[in-house]
Amino acid sequence: MTDLQKRSLLKFAAISAVAAAALVGCGKKEEPPAPAPVAAPAKAEPLKIAFAYVGPVGDGGWTFAHDNGRKAVEAAYGDKVVTSFVEKVPESADAERVLRDMAGQGNKLIFGTTFGYMEPMLKAAADFKDVKFEHATGYKTADNMRTYDSRTYEGAYLAGVIAGKMSKTGTLGVVGSVPIPEVVRNINSFTLGAQSVNPKVKTKVVWVNEWFNPPKETEAATALINGGADVLFQNTDSSAVLQTAEKMGKRAFGWDSDMTAYGPKAHLGSAIINWGPYYVKAVGEALEGKWSTGQAWWGVKEGAIDMVSIAADVPDATKKRIDEVKAGLKDGSFAIWKGPIMDNTGKVLIAKDVVADDKFLGGLKSYVKGVEGKVPGN
Repeated sequence: MTDLQKRSLLKFAAISAVAAAALVGCGKKEEPPAPAPVAAPAKAEPLKIAFAYVGPVGDGGWTFAHDNGRKAVEAAYGDKVVTSFVEKVPESADAERVLRDMAGQGNKLIFGTTFGYMEPMLKAAADFKDVKFEHATGYKTADNMRTYDSRTYEGAYLAGVIAGKMSKTGTLGVVGSVPIPEVVRNINSFTLGAQSVNPKVKTKVVWVNEWFNPPKETEAATALINGGADVLFQNTDSSAVLQTAEKMGKRAFGWDSDMTAYGPKAHLGSAIINWGPYYVKAVGEALEGKWSTGQAWWGVKEGAIDMVSIAADVPDATKKRIDEVKAGLKDGSFAIWKGPIMDNTGKVLIAKDVVADDKFLGGLKSYVKGVEGKVPGN
């Protein structure tokens, strides 16, 4: 083989190798490009909710009950909400400062839990239109402010039924806080409940002009007992009235929360408020974009009011009557404020067979027959 033939053969082999490699490459399937990573959806920011409390969370009564409602919100919604509170906020200009501070910190739902916050909250609501405000026990609303309340007078009536049966002297005592229609309504309802089982019962009232002041509440309870009252009721926020009855050998009720532990021998029952159902509903509406202004007034029917821990020595017939009244309040077959009802000057407040409406109940300024004295300022 000549050199020319050898070079031709090597060149042909090289070309054949390249062609073979090309054919192998043509038969190889190319991998598609890797997909771009998908970003996880951004987690919604929790709804920030703040509560302004008039008393300490450990008062055992009003504020303690509201704080239990706050905890119910946390249990219901978990990491969808963040709650906070400020306790012992006075019913003064300082309340407006606290409410504005809450809004400034990014809270989008703010609850004010006492009557005296009404005007301060209205002012704050006017300047924070993107915040929803809720005011307990008031009557003024705005586009971003609504009111809510519990029918505490139903619990007061239930306590009265027990008091009327258990009193040996026929004289009951009430420690009143602030003489507004809400409190007057409770005193009257307590008396009406007592009169339903003992028509001759009478009620004495001592006002302390504060919601929470244990020393003053103690003084008032002592004065009532010294004045002949053997069963005490209260519209104040601490357990001082029950504790005073315990020390002086008389009977009394828990108010707003179950106070049995503060005076187990004196305790006849506790008229409690369960704020949980309302707070859970209100927060749910805010989370779902369904919140709107208005007024809410919840009672036994909605699970907001109850009489609990009734003492063992209360007669079975009285306990049965309590159950009957609660059932009637739930289904609407029983009305506490049904005429004839007279005031303590002999004037007709409600005519026979007439049932008072909420407007009437919201404006009460006088005592019913059987309550001694006169409502301060009226």
